[in-house]
Amino acid sequence: MKNRYSFGGDEHLFVECDESMSLEAFFNSLSMTNAIRDAAIAGVTEICPANASFQIKFDPDRIEPDDMLREVKAIEEAAARTDPVIRTRIIEIPVFYRDPWTHETLMRFRERHQDPAATDLEYAARVNGLAGVDEFVAAHSGAPWFVSMVGFVAGLPFMYQMVDRPRQLQVPKYLRPRTDTPKHTIGHGGCFSCIYSVRGAGGYQMFGITPMPIFDPEQKTSYLRDFMVFFRPGDIVKFKPIGRDDYDRTLDDVAAGRFEPLIREVTFDLNEFHKDTDGYNARLEGTLNGR
Repeated sequence: MKNRYSFGGDEHLFVECDESMSLEAFFNSLSMTNAIRDAAIAGVTEICPANASFQIKFDPDRIEPDDMLREVKAIEEAAARTDPVIRTRIIEIPVFYRDPWTHETLMRFRERHQDPAATDLEYAARVNGLAGVDEFVAAHSGAPWFVSMVGFVAGLPFMYQMVDRPRQLQVPKYLRPRTDTPKHTIGHGGCFSCIYSVRGAGGYQMFGITPMPIFDPEQKTSYLRDFMVFFRPGDIVKFKPIGRDDYDRTLDDVAAGRFEPLIREVTFDLNEFHKDTDGYNARLEGTLNGR
């Protein structure tokens, strides 16, 4: 995988890691942006990572564009000689699938959907060749997801499921965007899942909702007092299906400051993952649950 570089005016360097989405591309982008940040290159003012690309903003009065490119290429060469291993977190996210709030919303926007007669979950199950909603929920929550990018909307994570290509869940976005999506909706578009951090417009299919805040600009949530955005690129997410009682209980715990997300520190090795995807995911889940 060879990165492609292009300048945007005098202050921006854009780096494309790959044309397609993959864990390899995400690791490349993540390792490069982390290494550039650690290098503290004089003149770099901002680093903006994306899924399979990233952008660097720099001050041309402090570093010439050609020197900026030379520095980044040297980091790329060094990264190519290291194993794709990161120290990160695996996080359990409770999800109330088939909840009443996203259902009410999706029913208001059926004329914008590919199949107005089906719910988003029913449609997603069918286009993925699954027997029904239960089988789709099991597939969606059965394997972990890699957070490839955080952004677009403040605190919103883009997540790519950590399974081999034939099992990738693929669901197109709505034909036309909605003007409303409930906060904390679990959405899906293309190969990406996401969690809507705020209420607003959207176009991803809606599968459920989490009671767990992931963005708090007032920093009143107990686990968001140090940083208002919960997710980081490289996080690993495991969805946990819950019912209405658990959803309400968690909301109460969040409001009372009692809720703490289940998080474990892990080392993720991309090469070891590819050797035995299901076995590696099982070990990650075991670590999450203290086994």
